[in-house]
Amino acid sequence: MNRPFVLVTALAAGLASSPLLAQAPAAAPAPAAAAPAAVAPTAVPAKVAIIAFEQGVVSTNEGQKALNDIQKKYEPKKAQIEAQSNEVESLQKQVQALPATTSDEERAKRLKDIDTKQKALQRDAEDAQNAYQSDLQEAYGKVAQKFGGAAVKYAHDNGFTVLLNVGQQQQQLPTVLWFDPGTDITQAVINAYNVSSGVAAPPPAAPAPVHHTPAAAPRPATTPH
Repeated sequence: MNRPFVLVTALAAGLASSPLLAQAPAAAPAPAAAAPAAVAPTAVPAKVAIIAFEQGVVSTNEGQKALNDIQKKYEPKKAQIEAQSNEVESLQKQVQALPATTSDEERAKRLKDIDTKQKALQRDAEDAQNAYQSDLQEAYGKVAQKFGGAAVKYAHDNGFTVLLNVGQQQQQLPTVLWFDPGTDITQAVINAYNVSSGVAAPPPAAPAPVHHTPAAAPRPATTPH
């Protein structure tokens, strides 16, 4: 499932349950012989809201928790692939360091073993990447569907008439070229969603260790000649 389809599905699901649609009365069927009456369009004062939908989905507590859970799930696989990669690199260095007296048969055997391990590494890495992306898309889709409903509800409850998404994938033109930053409700929807979901914020990540470079020893003073 690609992200544009997820966004459309999520927003459509939210719109389908929106009070805006629920409040619209069903039109009474017109008599068969009656001609449709001409209805003049009515101008509605517009109040536009801006939302970075994708950013909002992944910034919710539930979205952050899902991302952390998936990353933890694939940590063992990541370590395995790194070990395989290190093994291949080590074998390559061993071949490069072989003495010139090494027989062609021995050299070919080692190269064949490296080739087999490289292909296995590539398959494992591709399978892990595909599975990781699939889990990410599935988790994103679940949160996006609910976040879309929360976004529509927030826009309706706060009197907005238009909700525009400025979160676009790369290499695509943005939906909005300019907007007043004061109309961005992304963080407000994130806060409202976090309250309604009941999911606590994940603990902050531990800071990365700081490696200090030892200071160079002072040079001894030289005696002028």
